Amino acid sequence: MVRIGLMASRFSPIDRRDFLARLGAAALGAGLAPASAAGTSQPVTLRAKTGMLALRPGQAETPIWFLDGPSTLLRCKRGETLEMTLQNDVSGPIALNWHGLDGVPAAEPFTGQGQLKTGASTAFSVALRHAGTLFGDLWLHAQGGAPPSRALPLIVEENERQAVDRDEVVLIEDFRLRPDGTAVSAGSDPKGASPVYTVNGLVSPDITAPSGARLRLRFINACQRDVVAVKIEGLEVRVMAIDGQPAEPFFARNGAIVLAPGGRTDAYVDVTSPSGSAPPLLLHDGKQAHAIGKLKIERAIARRTALPPAPALPSNGLPAQLDLKNAQRFDLALNGSEWIAPAGFATTTSPAFRVKLGRVVVLALTNRATIATAFHLHGHHFRLLDRLDDGWKPYWLDTLALQPGETQRVAFLAEFPGRYLLESTATDWAAPKLLRWYSVE
Repeated sequence: MVRIGLMASRFSPIDRRDFLARLGAAALGAGLAPASAAGTSQPVTLRAKTGMLALRPGQAETPIWFLDGPSTLLRCKRGETLEMTLQNDVSGPIALNWHGLDGVPAAEPFTGQGQLKTGASTAFSVALRHAGTLFGDLWLHAQGGAPPSRALPLIVEENERQAVDRDEVVLIEDFRLRPDGTAVSAGSDPKGASPVYTVNGLVSPDITAPSGARLRLRFINACQRDVVAVKIEGLEVRVMAIDGQPAEPFFARNGAIVLAPGGRTDAYVDVTSPSGSAPPLLLHDGKQAHAIGKLKIERAIARRTALPPAPALPSNGLPAQLDLKNAQRFDLALNGSEWIAPAGFATTTSPAFRVKLGRVVVLALTNRATIATAFHLHGHHFRLLDRLDDGWKPYWLDTLALQPGETQRVAFLAEFPGRYLLESTATDWAAPKLLRWYSVE
């Protein structure tokens, strides 16, 4: 069982609000050059390829699958359209799964894009309606035998310039390695294997930053199953966005943020540590703490005035109010025979629910498993409702993890017609990913 709230002293106490909402090296270079104005189209070719990754000193590199694009991340502007071509150059079928992409049914795995066979390619358009931190992965490929795969961040920048000195991605991924260095695929029994965490594809890298700088750190939990808490020792973390959507800024309690698998948090960090210091980047997986990197502090920035308080990020235009009184309501247990593994999934099965375009939807999510389970809604972002349905938390989510036996209610406006996936995954390495779908008509 995941017990993020009971972590070692350097992580405790973690804000209960963060826990309920979320339990639920160097800078990466720009991929696509941001356009001068929104509304443009850019061609992008992604290839699923086989590569090697160094995960343990003195042992052979680990075979992986990854998405090969213009660079190690894609960086675009809100309002652009990506004319995307996907080519499968690996030895098995793939499905490209985007986290945070709202209202693009043509890009949906299985409901919009079928599994792509070896040697095949497909093309589709991706309209970037919202600024934020997204990523794509191959997690929905056949598991329990395929090599582990790496994620590809997609950064959609605001059209307004933000007052930060650096904008960095912190992509956290995990692997399970046996003593001989071979990797255990997610969805398989990891007996005898130990976890290895990487940041931006490296084991324990240094992320450099000047003393006195304001950093925008885009934390991405691309771990396969783990709910994690992350902090930089000795520095305050101001949460600015969650799952790619702006939030009312707040300081993370004790400097720690909690990320469900697939979750993202944009944070501002003012570097108050002196030049020459190297505060560690710490991760707790619910069992133990891991030092996964360091923030290496360089010479100080000369400033005439102190850094001002950070204003909220610009809105993406999600509704300020939701009509809960007239909402369509559905109960959705995250465990049951209706949920299907990707290999057997088809939209010929009955949808979990159908909703009319423009209506508010309230989902009562219940975790009947004996361990925490992560839920991911495709196509829309949702509000986490208060217990009495008399309000909601001041942020939007697309990913939520629930404790055993827990029920949470979420609400969203069904503003994008189409068929979209629902994902449910227990927070255990051997657990399968399970799918259902819903329709907005």
